[in-house]
Amino acid sequence: MKIKETFLSACAAAVVLAGTAACTAGGDGPTAKAKATADTICEDGAYSWFNVDKRDVLTGVAEKEEIDRKGARLTHQLTPLHTPRTAVTFEKGSRAGNAEAALRSLAVLIGETNADDDGVSTAFTDVHRSVPDLNDGSTTLDGVGAVVQYAWVRQVTADFRYTCGDGKPVTGRATGWVNDGSGLLECSTPIKNVKEGAPALAAARLSCDPDAPAAKT
Repeated sequence: MKIKETFLSACAAAVVLAGTAACTAGGDGPTAKAKATADTICEDGAYSWFNVDKRDVLTGVAEKEEIDRKGARLTHQLTPLHTPRTAVTFEKGSRAGNAEAALRSLAVLIGETNADDDGVSTAFTDVHRSVPDLNDGSTTLDGVGAVVQYAWVRQVTADFRYTCGDGKPVTGRATGWVNDGSGLLECSTPIKNVKEGAPALAAARLSCDPDAPAAKT
């Protein structure tokens, strides 16, 4: 049986953590409050990125299912293993940016959009994005064997330095994902051209027998 891997539409996002710490100043009058606000927020700054990591991550897998006839429908549900999220955290300090701007900058860096595109990869930068539904459809097979169904996302994580005006640079981290998808594997069939850590191989090692061909590189 051939391995089938299909891209799904990237539905939605999760939680954004955009922690900023208000500055303190002597006194509690209007001048002190205005200074705290000015020191905490600075828009239109510049992001410098490093430690960019882009990889496919297994998000769910089902137990292997013995299929003895063509056209059979898989009935085993996927068990969640990893919940993708959209999140931006800023170092506690002054003049922090905002989560959406950070994600837009990262989207440009990884090629999800270009700097002049106002429409900017809305799924990737959506701070209210919900996680993909692992069991939102049904699958039928054109073959027989011990079959495992799995799901994955292409996750992106990167650290950044944010500089705005003449204030002290602020560091942080952004996390999101650019695609989500699902796949099928047959335990007795080796997975071709698979790399260590790939979702298909991880799924085979979790659900197939330890000595199954699909579980070996």
